Amino acid sequence: MASVAFLGLGVMGYPMAGHLRNKRGHDVTVYNRTKAKAEQWVGQHGGSLALTPADAAEGKDFVFSCVGNDDDLRSVTIGPEGAFKSMKKGSVFIDNTTASAEVARELAAAAQAGGFSFLDAPVSGGQAGAENGVLTVMVGGEQEAFDRARPVIDAYARMVGLMGSAGAGQLTKMINQITIAGLVQGLAEGIHFGKKAGLDIEKVIEVISKGAAGSWQMENRHKTMNAGKYDFGFAVDWMRKDLGICLTEADRNGAKLPVTALVDQFYKDVQAMGGKRWDTSSLLARLEK
Repeated sequence: MASVAFLGLGVMGYPMAGHLRNKRGHDVTVYNRTKAKAEQWVGQHGGSLALTPADAAEGKDFVFSCVGNDDDLRSVTIGPEGAFKSMKKGSVFIDNTTASAEVARELAAAAQAGGFSFLDAPVSGGQAGAENGVLTVMVGGEQEAFDRARPVIDAYARMVGLMGSAGAGQLTKMINQITIAGLVQGLAEGIHFGKKAGLDIEKVIEVISKGAAGSWQMENRHKTMNAGKYDFGFAVDWMRKDLGICLTEADRNGAKLPVTALVDQFYKDVQAMGGKRWDTSSLLARLEK
């Protein structure tokens, strides 16, 4: 059992923190910007709450965060009441936010200067993966810190991999989102085409999902897409944030992402249709409008 803090109890962080408490029995202190959510979590899972990230992190072996973006992450780490002010020597900070590689490297350097470790560890698997404790975790950082943190991260993960030095976890997550963007657009176009052709989409997917076209998106999203229901996963607003990170990094490293840039604009169209909180499979709604 470890002494753990978790900062950020959104749709992902709330169940992830719960797994740390319930699956492994860790002593968990939580912090959330909205105190009521932290009170709700403690009422459900036990543990304790703190009023600031610094208070939550004090004396802890491992501190986790899962917040919205680079600015939110800086706020809970190096901000006026940030966790880095009270991290103990030799502890490990594990960030599950999808953020930029730049901020990951910045915080890794700050952590090193403070005598503790920082791992950028974005996750994939969506809300369902968080709730079921089967997320994929892509980690950047030092091997020694990873080896110590791995058994704790396992509480909410199905797959955990060290991808390289600081920032490598975030870069790997960018590849994940780049790949998903193209897959979902292809699936949306396929279903749209099948409907226009008068085919039974369920029969079509039953066959092609067992061949080279098969994917997680196809298996898990085709039914809701075919029914025109888009409230079953990762929101369009968040996907656009992530694709923006990907495109910014591509500008920096010289990568060419024409499909990603195009799909990002398609998601912008979905936002304009009122679909900001629809899940990413709502690319089909754009084709059917």
